[in-house]
Amino acid sequence: MTYSFAIPDLPTILAAVGLTVIAGAATGLGAVVTMFARRTNTRMLTFAMGLSAGVMIYISFMELLPDARHGFGSVYANGDLLTLLAFFGGIALIALIDWLVPEDENPHEMNTLETGAAGDPRLRRTGTMLALAIGIHNFPEGMATFVSALDGLEVALPIVVAIAIHNIPEGMAVFVPIYHSTGSRNKAFRYTILSGLAEPVGAVAGAIFLLPFWSPVINAVCLAAVAGVMVYISFDELLPGAERHGHHHIALGGIITGMAVMAVSLLWL
Repeated sequence: MTYSFAIPDLPTILAAVGLTVIAGAATGLGAVVTMFARRTNTRMLTFAMGLSAGVMIYISFMELLPDARHGFGSVYANGDLLTLLAFFGGIALIALIDWLVPEDENPHEMNTLETGAAGDPRLRRTGTMLALAIGIHNFPEGMATFVSALDGLEVALPIVVAIAIHNIPEGMAVFVPIYHSTGSRNKAFRYTILSGLAEPVGAVAGAIFLLPFWSPVINAVCLAAVAGVMVYISFDELLPGAERHGHHHIALGGIITGMAVMAVSLLWL
């Protein structure tokens, strides 16, 4: 896809917000899977998380960063430097959010889904804090999905799929401790859905605060920062999560498959 810039129209904005709703709703899918599955298919989960990481990494370096570079270059002579600054600024933003969330409740630090005795108040606190922490993390992801959708649906759709895949285990992580502590599937499901709603909220915030100033430079800053956010998520959360269950080659196969699917799809566009 060659770089182009246009002021987003209302249908494009609404479609972008709608895509973030789909990505956020995947946390609810994680809750549904947990409710009805007797046990988690760790091989499938490993492959899916590897696939998501492959899509995010490939599209960040092969699509978003080149588009950001061209956008900066259309206005400034030092487009490469500005692209790098925006890219690492995106990484710094999501890293700061990680640092601000307590480690015990940080979804990026969770090694297992906690279980325990029914009615254990510690589990309820864990689930509640996880829902809050995941909501905080989903806010910039919602903005990332929104910005990518403004740049073109052919880029946004695979990003939505990748973020949705990585939201599924987060939904599971919220549902399990709340369900075990309260015994209520409905309450656990509500908490899980609320954590996912932060993504469309992030999209609406992006529309309110960014669109009034939208320009080739703002567009380029957002694209490079989104690339930084997705690369950080891939290396901090998705790849360790894919390796967590011990299926190394399945995780690697997912990564390569994600990259290959994106490479082929971009060649066809």
